[in-house]
Amino acid sequence: MSKKPVQKPSKDAFTDKVRAVVAKIPKGKVLTYAEVAKKAGSPGASRAVGSIMAKNFDPKIPCHRVIRSDGKIGNYNRGGPDAKRKLLIKEGALEA
Repeated sequence: MSKKPVQKPSKDAFTDKVRAVVAKIPKGKVLTYAEVAKKAGSPGASRAVGSIMAKNFDPKIPCHRVIRSDGKIGNYNRGGPDAKRKLLIKEGALEA
């Protein structure tokens, strides 16, 4: 009888909350870093959200759907801003 590995909770509850919020952003929609921070329970932590997203490589967490509050794309850890823009256009969140 094999045991399933126990998934340890993240050491950082805020990181878990941010990932949960971002995981729920549907295709064709975006949230700002500030909106994600607020929904995760820490208004004013938008820079922390950016840092968390910069370290995200989980394909289930669509970090490309998080943009800056000034409407600019922001960076993307999987190909830079151009790759992020192309994904958002493909998903219908931005016009070409």
